[in-house]
Amino acid sequence: MTQKLEISAVVPAELDRDRLDQVAAQLFSDYSRSRLQTWIKKGELRVDGEQRRTRDKVFEGNRLSINVELEPEVSWEGQEIALDIIYEDECILVLNKPAGLVVHPGAGNPDGTLVNALLNHNESMANLPRGGIVHRLDKETSGIMVVAKTLPAHHHLVNQLQKRTVKREYCAVCVGTMTGGGTVTEPIGRHPKQRKMMAVRVLGGKPAITHYRLQTRFANHTRIIVNLETGRTHQIRVHMAYRKYPLIGDPVYGGRPRIPKGASDELITALRTFPRQALHAQALQLIHPESGEEVSFECPIADDMLELLAILEREDPYLPNDVY
Repeated sequence: MTQKLEISAVVPAELDRDRLDQVAAQLFSDYSRSRLQTWIKKGELRVDGEQRRTRDKVFEGNRLSINVELEPEVSWEGQEIALDIIYEDECILVLNKPAGLVVHPGAGNPDGTLVNALLNHNESMANLPRGGIVHRLDKETSGIMVVAKTLPAHHHLVNQLQKRTVKREYCAVCVGTMTGGGTVTEPIGRHPKQRKMMAVRVLGGKPAITHYRLQTRFANHTRIIVNLETGRTHQIRVHMAYRKYPLIGDPVYGGRPRIPKGASDELITALRTFPRQALHAQALQLIHPESGEEVSFECPIADDMLELLAILEREDPYLPNDVY
């Protein structure tokens, strides 16, 4: 499904004699500079009805107009997959992703993904990069995500993520008993030997900042709240394993389940059979792309994590006199 975009703007005095691509970026800030340059080169962004080059100067009073058919950005098909929608308007959609759902098609997952569900929900999202996806959650991480429904919203949200103004809060359950919170600032990059894994890489890694604070202390485990400043692949899982507090149920970074001495049968079963990393995105705060207002969203913790926490409360209670 294609969409037609028709907008225009007049060059103000303060942009007189500036380059066309620079002026377009100022007047049509809802769209990326690279996309605007492409439209200029194709003659879909014109000056007073005439095609110009990106470096040509424009003058006060010139009218810049965009007339373009937005072609599909993705070829994936919509599929009838249930969506747990928390909020939706004309430009964004906020949802609660279940554990086990891959965000978008890729190697080993050609369909049956969140993007396929979104395209079924709104076929015009095929006109957006990655079907409107601006950030991801791992397949086995549950929780809140925001998705763009229009090109301006997509550009706006991507900019917010790049500027680190989007606030994301997670609930995680770790192996080990913490005495307090902290911040991990170690850079993250591809594991030098295991290419499907990430690792702390002092040389060659990308900046990564994870803040965590203690919420509930158990005898052998800890429930924490995590806030991210960056969004590296597997960031929370890598950083907490680096701190020697891997997430329960994470076979990649946590290894085999660690069974506490004297654990009850119920606790042993829960730790051995928990099917995924105990990580849930529970809150999101951002600037609404259209209203410019700060908005916040929350979603309840997934049922499997609630059940795990209930078992830890009963079978792994924190008893200071026994532990220390």
